[in-house]
Amino acid sequence: MSSTVIKLSINLNKIALIRNSRDTRHPDPREFANAVLQAGAHGITVHPRPDQRHIRGDDCIALGKAALSQSSSGASAELNIEGNPFAKAQRSGRQGVTDYPGFMSLVEAVRPAQVTLVPDTDDQLTSDHGFDITREGDKLIPVIEQLKTWGCRVSLFMDPDPRQIEMIPALGADRIELYTERYARAHETGDHVSTLSEFQEAARAATEQGLGINAGHDLNLSNLVDFDIPDLLEVSIGHAFTIDALRWGIPETIRRYLAILKSP
Repeated sequence: MSSTVIKLSINLNKIALIRNSRDTRHPDPREFANAVLQAGAHGITVHPRPDQRHIRGDDCIALGKAALSQSSSGASAELNIEGNPFAKAQRSGRQGVTDYPGFMSLVEAVRPAQVTLVPDTDDQLTSDHGFDITREGDKLIPVIEQLKTWGCRVSLFMDPDPRQIEMIPALGADRIELYTERYARAHETGDHVSTLSEFQEAARAATEQGLGINAGHDLNLSNLVDFDIPDLLEVSIGHAFTIDALRWGIPETIRRYLAILKSP
């Protein structure tokens, strides 16, 4: 890992998914946001989708309005909202659940510190690819411009393709988030060295272009140890964190992740 402290952002989607399995307000994502920040995490990530299967639009607004406690390090906590910028408003059709206002309208209402744009479709189970800048770059330019006027740092969800990454500065984005599922799958088989080298090459391309580097998707305590990416600034972890927190509790789980991220 990098010799600098890499920030840990905890994705709360699975906490909201547990709540949504019953007609209840519990667990409240705001409560768990404060719990992970008090345990030492640096930020909170949410990825609202139009069907509101897990985190909902009103959760995002509540998190934006809440005075999220500072992390134990004393640094101000950041809220990162992920999603497809072209996702339109959608009626919920469920009693007690507010309508989804559309991604950009939601971001305008919340004004989070960071917005991570992801090219997912409404029917995807989870994010499964990065942007193709050659096809979608022109559409992203006005979106990024608007987000910057709202004071948001903008990150683009990307596959580890240096040729694509080199096109991003012209769009005005600040960072990339490397989509790490392929690395995680390779790590499971014990044959991740060549795959990791692709991510390292992509990271070097990003740094050469003046872009910050985030990473996320299926990172966990096992594969994060070997995820040696130069100039990595932030990782977003949700699914694995939720499972680990059930095993060891929130404070111990956060401690274990931070121990890896602080390693030289």
